[in-house]
Amino acid sequence: MSGILKSLCVRIAGVVFSLGALFCAESPAKDQIVILVGLDGFRWDYLAKFTPATLSRLAAGGVRAERMVPSFPSLTFPNFYTIATGLRPEHHGIIGNNMFDPRTGESFSLGSKAVGDGHWWEGEPIWVTAQKQGMRAACMFWPGSEAEICGMRPWQWKPFDHDVSPEARVATVLGWMALPAAERPRLVTLYFHEADTAGHHFGPDAPETAAAVEQCDKAIAQLIEGVHKLNLDEVANLVIVSDHGMTEVSPDRTIVLSDLVKPAGVQVDFSGAVAGLRPPPELVGEVYAALAAKHDHFQVYRREEVPKRLHFRDHPRIPPIVLMADEGWTIVKRPLLGVAARAVFLRATHGFDPALPSMGATFIGSGPAFKRGAVIPPFDNVEIYALVCKILGLNPAANDGGNRLAEAVLAPGR
Repeated sequence: MSGILKSLCVRIAGVVFSLGALFCAESPAKDQIVILVGLDGFRWDYLAKFTPATLSRLAAGGVRAERMVPSFPSLTFPNFYTIATGLRPEHHGIIGNNMFDPRTGESFSLGSKAVGDGHWWEGEPIWVTAQKQGMRAACMFWPGSEAEICGMRPWQWKPFDHDVSPEARVATVLGWMALPAAERPRLVTLYFHEADTAGHHFGPDAPETAAAVEQCDKAIAQLIEGVHKLNLDEVANLVIVSDHGMTEVSPDRTIVLSDLVKPAGVQVDFSGAVAGLRPPPELVGEVYAALAAKHDHFQVYRREEVPKRLHFRDHPRIPPIVLMADEGWTIVKRPLLGVAARAVFLRATHGFDPALPSMGATFIGSGPAFKRGAVIPPFDNVEIYALVCKILGLNPAANDGGNRLAEAVLAPGR
């Protein structure tokens, strides 16, 4: 998220660099750089709750949204890939962190080899758009960046490694930015998991989550300092986004599928805040009727009846029956038996209705392309792709967003 605004003063490691310098001269789009920073699980209200110094300065000096609305389901892979493509999950095919494709009989899950298999990733991510139009792109982690999509990969990319420190991730990005202008990537992605990991294990209000937010904030300060030292303040823009929010859950608030669905052969494609069931075709009506008769703390839909506002009908990977838990409840396959099962149950999660405030995500735009000191109302995250294209002067691929966000946040003449 490196938009080093020519009017921001941030002192980091004893170095004072002018944030005001970020907003100085107007550079043509052909010179602009975008660093797209993904803060996993960074809920929209963490800025006010934890007051991280660097992110707060960027938000105050650039543009921030009251809240960014994720796509359904409010999970990591669907939403970071929506941000990258401008397509909703039903159009880019990543409909969950775990899913099944009935056309091939294959399954997809986090950490599996499927993550690097391009046939799962539909649509055109921003790094492919950039490279198709002769612009170098580099990805320091981002869902989809490990796969060959549309016949190409980013110029530079790294396979996700949970143990690579935030400081090391930033150092890699700064190494790319230090290349001569003709070799330097104009689009860079940078991803941090820390706030999400802490939020899951300790809850959104915990001191451990506050510490994780601070860790991310310090890494972004390191990024800003490095961009300043490279004299890129007048061309570098930070687009800082998160994928979803976080809310507390409990092992005492579970919906047990094995207690609700008895017919044999019902495949559970995924579970959690949202669950997908794939019964044999002849049993879909029976299973749906059983769930509809018993629903308590959840809603159940046939795929074709999922509320239109959720945009979750039009892909074969979406199973025939979709369950949505009420906020704070979790759908599990089997009862949580014993102390050990309850002990490992996460303290908080996401995946719920994107309209819930607790699922709201963060957006901050900072750099020479952005307005200064602006706050905008909530918007859908499908708008980010077209915004990045606009800053970089790219022709966007077909997407579900539009130019509303760009018009609201970019400085006049951009």
